[in-house]
Amino acid sequence: MAELMVFRREADGQDVELPGSTVALEVELQRRVETGLEQMLGVRFLASEYQTGPWRRGRIDTLGLDENGTPVVIEFKKGSHSGVLSQAVSYLSWLDSAHHEFEALVRRVLGAEAAESIDWRRPRMVCIAAGFSHHDRVAVQRLPERIDLVRYRVFDGGLLSLLLVDSPNPGASRRHRKREPAVVSAPTVSVAPASGSAGLVPQCLRDLYSELDDALTAWGEVEVATLRHYIAYRRLVNVASVLFRPRHKVILVYLRLDPGSVVLEEGFSRDMRGVGHLGTGDVELRLASAGDLERATPLIRRAFETA
Repeated sequence: MAELMVFRREADGQDVELPGSTVALEVELQRRVETGLEQMLGVRFLASEYQTGPWRRGRIDTLGLDENGTPVVIEFKKGSHSGVLSQAVSYLSWLDSAHHEFEALVRRVLGAEAAESIDWRRPRMVCIAAGFSHHDRVAVQRLPERIDLVRYRVFDGGLLSLLLVDSPNPGASRRHRKREPAVVSAPTVSVAPASGSAGLVPQCLRDLYSELDDALTAWGEVEVATLRHYIAYRRLVNVASVLFRPRHKVILVYLRLDPGSVVLEEGFSRDMRGVGHLGTGDVELRLASAGDLERATPLIRRAFETA
């Protein structure tokens, strides 16, 4: 089981470990995460305690739409719960049969543009609990549904930690530095095939993208999802989004960084706050050469270190 240790520096300079605990009431965790849903999970809030109807007889804790336009069902458990996976499959089954209902909810809460951009290929279930068994982790690797297991702990001083324990994500790859990059050649993707991905990486940018892919997957385990218009590199949330501009022979990289913490350079980096664009991230990098990638690497490292 993955463990997160938190330490506080005392006045004498010694580090003291803070004991983690669970919430007294499940609803405390739910309301706190819902309040910070976009910041914590990259998910826009849609509804709480959503009824799935008399036949399904379920009540979904939280419904949302993530930063890639993917429907998200979130379930909270204050302790360790062995039945969470069967519940997850049941709710995802409901979601598969309720496209029109979900789209109407998105339209009502987030607007027509968000409703029209829903990506139904890979709905997500996020299970947030105090712990998961070994059998839970094995099961999510075998199930066809995408189920993220997230472990929480609360600490003195109002601290809340969320730790991604497992996320199989069919249709994308979980990447390590030594594996081959997800580069398109002819009609297929070499590592991470996904519907609609053919031709996403232009021939003229393949070599540069291969090097960029290595840089983006060098910082531990990273999930790479090939979407309709861009490639997302994510952990619990998107850390980087990659788009291609073959006419200008440029790769655009959007990083999850505060632009105020970056020294922006004309023609290379740009503050994207308040500027609409595909992908997610507030810092845009324009890469046209290996030299640009070398300049980008420290920013990529910082984005993953702070994710």
